[in-house]
Amino acid sequence: MDFAALPLPERLLITQRGTAFFARRLSELTDDELDGDTLLPGWTRRHLVAHVGYNAAALCRLLDWASSGVETPMYESAEQRGREIDEGATLPPAAIRNLFTHTAARLAERWRSMPASAWDSLVRTAQGRTVPASETAWMRTREVWIHAVDLGNGGRFGEFPDVVLDGVLADVVTLWRARDRGAGLSLCVDGRPSIEIQASEPTTTSVSGPLAAVVRWATGRGAVGVDIKGEETSPAWL
Repeated sequence: MDFAALPLPERLLITQRGTAFFARRLSELTDDELDGDTLLPGWTRRHLVAHVGYNAAALCRLLDWASSGVETPMYESAEQRGREIDEGATLPPAAIRNLFTHTAARLAERWRSMPASAWDSLVRTAQGRTVPASETAWMRTREVWIHAVDLGNGGRFGEFPDVVLDGVLADVVTLWRARDRGAGLSLCVDGRPSIEIQASEPTTTSVSGPLAAVVRWATGRGAVGVDIKGEETSPAWL
């Protein structure tokens, strides 16, 4: 199932469902628990919530670029992005929660008010890719669904819509291939043909299981519900 092939309103609905999924997980955490670790090494929940909040603000800048034609990068630099997250993580708990809520609402409003002609306008992501403004729906979708799991308080890949799981897996495989990673790796989702990451290499590691479990492993969130023959750790993809 291809996320990009869905009508834009459906894509935005899935994005908003992901935002609600993240918001539920966040609401279940006490203020003290915001100091706890996430599934991302070196980041507390404070860092993660700040990151997700500032990501929404950065996507608003891309939508402003698409609407006005005036170049407005997501971030001034990678260093500025990192400082922003570190500083955001020091905010009081109520302010961190408000950062997420308010920036998510602002992004939703930007999408609602986008001129129809602006959705095809080209903008540049923080990774340097040139994409249409409509790509912001997928960029945010991937962000909120995966990071809801990263909060580490019960979110599961099995709660994702299949179209999100398929999109994440496609992104991971594409990036592995582009960066020449995953030699000898074969992914075997139940009921589907296997995916050979580097087809020219003989298989040395196979990972098989349900779609959600394979995606969890592929994104580096652990081996839960998969059968692994070979290397236990997935290659880095970001």
